[in-house]
Amino acid sequence: MCPDIDQTPMPRLMPPLPARPAARSTRPDFIRLIPALLATLCFLPPPAALAAPAGSPISSNDTASTESPGLIDSDLFALHAQSTFVWQGNDGFHAPYSGSQSLGRSARGAETWDLTLYAGLHPWKGSEIWVNGEVDQGFGIGNTLGIAGFPSGEAYKIGRATPYFRIQRAFWRQTINLGGPQELENADLDLFSEPQSENRLVITAGKFAVTDLYDSNSYAHDPRADFLNWSVIDTGTYDYAADSWGYSAGAVVEWYQGRWTLRSGGFLMSEVPNSPDLDTSFHQFQIDEELEERHTIGGKPGKIIVTAFVSHARMADLATATRLAKQTGQAADDALVRHFANRPGISLTVEQTLTRDLAAFLRAGWSDGRYEAYEFTDIDRTLAGGLSLDGTRWQRARDHIGLAGVVNVASRQEKAYLAAGGTGLLAGDGKLPHPGAEHITELYYDVAIRALGHITLDYQWIGNPAYNRDRGPVSVFAIRLHAQI
Repeated sequence: MCPDIDQTPMPRLMPPLPARPAARSTRPDFIRLIPALLATLCFLPPPAALAAPAGSPISSNDTASTESPGLIDSDLFALHAQSTFVWQGNDGFHAPYSGSQSLGRSARGAETWDLTLYAGLHPWKGSEIWVNGEVDQGFGIGNTLGIAGFPSGEAYKIGRATPYFRIQRAFWRQTINLGGPQELENADLDLFSEPQSENRLVITAGKFAVTDLYDSNSYAHDPRADFLNWSVIDTGTYDYAADSWGYSAGAVVEWYQGRWTLRSGGFLMSEVPNSPDLDTSFHQFQIDEELEERHTIGGKPGKIIVTAFVSHARMADLATATRLAKQTGQAADDALVRHFANRPGISLTVEQTLTRDLAAFLRAGWSDGRYEAYEFTDIDRTLAGGLSLDGTRWQRARDHIGLAGVVNVASRQEKAYLAAGGTGLLAGDGKLPHPGAEHITELYYDVAIRALGHITLDYQWIGNPAYNRDRGPVSVFAIRLHAQI
């Protein structure tokens, strides 16, 4: 019999930078994995209830995800759930030396498993209140260190061998229709079914992920459904406000007008870079602005998004940290030179349907590399692009194939800092005598199993991991099981 797991919702984790965990073996304990696998398989809904996984759970974009019928789906209450299991492993690779944050050169694997419960209340027209309870268990390969474009969006730096519970989202959303044609939104994760006009205001406030609303992409934004690599599912330079689990507290106003949307929001930063606790004094914060344009070319839909942010927080000037290291003869330490500063960044996201079953996407980004990355990862310039193909041509319309390539670049100041023995959010090999751009290729095939949900096979090739030409390349393999209702 299937165990009753509806009572234990589950989360994704993200890392507190200051507490750098001691290295531990991430070789999978297959006996320990059996309960997680059984729970995932028992959670999977029957064929009629299966739906394609959603991307940004609370996004009110026009490109809404496929409807998820829900465990409870009334006009007043809603209850949805998802479960995802990922096993990922890397091969052995060339590495003449290692540092405190290097990916180990030996072949090894790790797993993550999460279960999430989405509970919603619809108190009046246009208003929604959602709370997401989550439980998470597992580790990323190498304790989620050693690669700037880390290969699993389901793994973050903090890992635990046993599951634990946490409220990750708790927010209110109000939609104010301003006129124009109306469409009925399908019920989904963190979304009630309700008519929305083409022109509208949407206000969201509370605790949620910045990327629930910003930097969206229909084909590369959800590690439970499409690509896994951090710098594919999000723009690598988008250093969005977040605690160690990837969530922040703030408010966003979205103005939809025809084919345009303007988003403006403010969020709390961590107390120190990527820590578990947000700075509730409002001394450290981030402002995010985004302009989205939707269009059709030859009858095929597409969109262009420009996202800009500025983070105001106590952060290190990397050149100052490097100079201090040379003066003292010690390894560079960003914590010694932090002061209040502003770190801006800007990114471009494009997606375009090419044929009835093929679409392309592009991401490009820049952030101010004079300062340390504060929340996400050590990337100062990035360019990513790829293709997504569904299985219509071979009578498997719910299957998907994705192919993406990424180039991540560190700033001159960051390379000098890493060469002086400094460590960033993920990078830090102890030295960097031969720096280079990090190159990533990812290929996945997602299979829709009628009675089981979705199973994905994923492969990634990573050259110059953490910008180090002396190490790698690394091959990373993964299998993912996912279902939601």
